[in-house]
Amino acid sequence: MQRLFSDHAYSDDRIADCYWAETVSESRLKRGALTGTHKADIAVIGAGFTGLSAALALAEAGANVTVVDASYPGWGASGRNGGFCCLGGAKASDAQLDRAHGKPARLDYRRSELAAVHHVAATLAKYKINAETHSNGETLLTHKASFRLDEEARETEENYGVTPTIYSKDDLPSLGMPGPFHGAMTTPVGFGLNPRAYLAGLLQAAEAAGVRVHGATPVTNIVRAGKYRLTAPQGTLEADQLILATNGYSSEDIPEWKAARYMPSQSSIIVTRELTDAELENGWNSDQMSYDSRLLLHYFRLMPNRRFLFGMRGGLTSSDRSEAGIQRKIRADFERMFPAWAHVETPHYWSGMVCLSAGFTPFAGAVPDMPGAYAGFAYHGNGVAMGSYTGALLADQVLGTQTLETPMLMQKAPAKFPLGRARRALMYGVYAGAALKDL
Repeated sequence: MQRLFSDHAYSDDRIADCYWAETVSESRLKRGALTGTHKADIAVIGAGFTGLSAALALAEAGANVTVVDASYPGWGASGRNGGFCCLGGAKASDAQLDRAHGKPARLDYRRSELAAVHHVAATLAKYKINAETHSNGETLLTHKASFRLDEEARETEENYGVTPTIYSKDDLPSLGMPGPFHGAMTTPVGFGLNPRAYLAGLLQAAEAAGVRVHGATPVTNIVRAGKYRLTAPQGTLEADQLILATNGYSSEDIPEWKAARYMPSQSSIIVTRELTDAELENGWNSDQMSYDSRLLLHYFRLMPNRRFLFGMRGGLTSSDRSEAGIQRKIRADFERMFPAWAHVETPHYWSGMVCLSAGFTPFAGAVPDMPGAYAGFAYHGNGVAMGSYTGALLADQVLGTQTLETPMLMQKAPAKFPLGRARRALMYGVYAGAALKDL
């Protein structure tokens, strides 16, 4: 298995202090390895939001489905993200999408972002998953006075058919949103949740529907001879059809088609201890999940148990030394943005991978030259909603039912990044440019 980062990036060290593990233990998620020879109608590689959502939909339609994961369900991004179920999935701007695909295709895609949020809400309700939801939509906070909220609101209304509310700088303290912000815009779509609780609920629902899930089963080879044959250290799995759902934790050679078509990028999070009433009174006390207008954004929310979650884009290398540096940076940014909490401990720090594509749009479609194989990836940091919805879209494509409509731009196979396995070097220039624009 050939991956882009060093082994450190894929080690358990990255999530040793993950807060979500205190709410949903690993023992609830771990599943036994695939041993021996097995058969299924459909094999799914990856037991995160995409893989489990696809497997659940397929099993409920009567398919025989087996899911395998290199570690355990939710070990990757699905079990360690910030819990923002919100609009998003593409990093491309409206202008970029219009140039590349045309305005009708852009609007078609943007409405799928809206459908993705509604899909998660419906899933939580249908399977009675208690995911500790909160927030009435999502709030964008401007980090500089020149940011045009009116333009942002116009684009939001055109794309999603909802009307955001704009607030001035003077409005923010009374809304419980103090900080170095020049204004805000709340879009009434989305909510915060506990991602591991949601993942555990998906896992339970999938297994109840008949899905077989195996952890500790890294796929080391995929061959096709009539059927797909997946080889793992202790067993093999044969299936008529295949779904690849590994996102930012993909490899360059399983299968080779994935090589250079994805870019893993790091993100880091801290979580405070529970805040006192006095601390909340003197600081942020809104239940709104929020993010700032930087390209290298910060994202944050006050959770129902009154702990504060604060995240940011991570480093460009992965090692104990670089992790220590990012931990210092995220703590410094936290104290700068919320100085009233400079004394508040942040006992939880962890990091993980988001995934980008060269066109900055998600992919959900058939894999070229691999008949019966499908893939979903590249949610650009918005995988709670779009990753889950992509799983449902892939299930619909596999079944051929056309119950859901996958936007055409999501079905176009992503182009390869330049530089092959050295492509992470491109991120240094991207980050440097973004940092300058964020000043």
